[in-house]
Amino acid sequence: MGSLFYLGSLVMNDIKAYMLDLGLAAKNAAAEIRRAKTEQKNNVLLAISDEITRSRSYLMSENEKDLTIGRKNAIDDALLDRLAFNESRFDSMVEGIHQVISLNDPIGEISDMKFRPNGIQVGKLRTPLGVIGIIYESRPNVTVDAASLCIKSGNAVILRGGSESLFSNLALGKCISKGIAKQGLSPEVVQLVQYTDRKAVGELITMDKFVDVLVARGGKSLIERVSEDATISVIKHLDGVCHVYVDDQFDYEQAFSIAFNSKTSRYAVCNAMETLLVAKSVSPHFLVSLAKAYVEGGVELRGCGKCLEQLSGVCSISPATEQDWSKEYLAPILAIRIVDGLEAAMDHINRYGSGHTDTIVTTNFTNARRFIQEVDSSSVIVNASTRFSDGFEYGLGAEIGISTNKLHARGPVGLEGLTSQKFVVFGDGQIRS
Repeated sequence: MGSLFYLGSLVMNDIKAYMLDLGLAAKNAAAEIRRAKTEQKNNVLLAISDEITRSRSYLMSENEKDLTIGRKNAIDDALLDRLAFNESRFDSMVEGIHQVISLNDPIGEISDMKFRPNGIQVGKLRTPLGVIGIIYESRPNVTVDAASLCIKSGNAVILRGGSESLFSNLALGKCISKGIAKQGLSPEVVQLVQYTDRKAVGELITMDKFVDVLVARGGKSLIERVSEDATISVIKHLDGVCHVYVDDQFDYEQAFSIAFNSKTSRYAVCNAMETLLVAKSVSPHFLVSLAKAYVEGGVELRGCGKCLEQLSGVCSISPATEQDWSKEYLAPILAIRIVDGLEAAMDHINRYGSGHTDTIVTTNFTNARRFIQEVDSSSVIVNASTRFSDGFEYGLGAEIGISTNKLHARGPVGLEGLTSQKFVVFGDGQIRS
């Protein structure tokens, strides 16, 4: 197929002009979707859901084309896993649309209204961001999640998926366009970049006259490129180096299931645990059975010196290097470190973590409170798997990504993360002296 393909009879041979056309169309569509009422936006989402459900077989077959090409090109297992549709993921994608429909529309909400001494009222009005550019790799469900959230939050969006998911994204894009058009809105509210050439990314991330915010979701090299070269504000995260810390006061069964699930539920996701930290006072009787379970499940273990002492002869484990503590494996590999206690665990997380998601397993309320206050991550969890760090699980309906930024959004980015606020003032003829 090469680096470009046909749209009808038109051959796209000028990336810059093509991207400018997309930008202008998105700007016009943003003005249209900004005016749309909640009922119309929800009806659009229902129509999209119906189109996707009706096209299940077609979408599955298009996804299989991407998988076949991916296997032929020997892309890694983590990427293939993210790329693949199955019945469960398909159903979750559709359910995510319905969750977005059920959420309150944040647009138009006025909050924090206060009277000033001079009689004026000052508050904040929640508004769309405008045009959002989203650059992502692999996961085709992002196409639907992003479109749903942008439509409900009153934004137009330009989507640039990876070449590895081209057939899946184009097929989903057709369903989305049909659903939007059926409800009388411009299909340009959601546009897919139909160039696979990376020059399209270079154009998109510098289109500050048309695009208000960028969302980058993918591998480290993609995120770094967007962060370094963009002339537009970026919502992103670089790595998902997530931790589970088993405290010196804990419930054994809870700790075992949480630590095991956090790693083995799915390997190729950003909220999978990559490092297990265990308080040294409980490690001798806790780690042995857990380590055996990991190895039996096909997980490669890399441990600190104390781990090697305790687990040598029990199961296969190799020495962890300094690089392992900050490594996002996205694979059946786990680093394990025995630490002195809570202080050492938090120091380790804040030094080596990526600010994504970290869990403490403890029955000590004070330790739990300290952990959630002092660990500097976008999600901190007490007595539950890191795998819950997800917009769907948090009740956001879907997510546009998980942000480790501190501005403008942090954690799973849902509807509210795709909005801004402006000050509104109500007076009754006041003038300033």
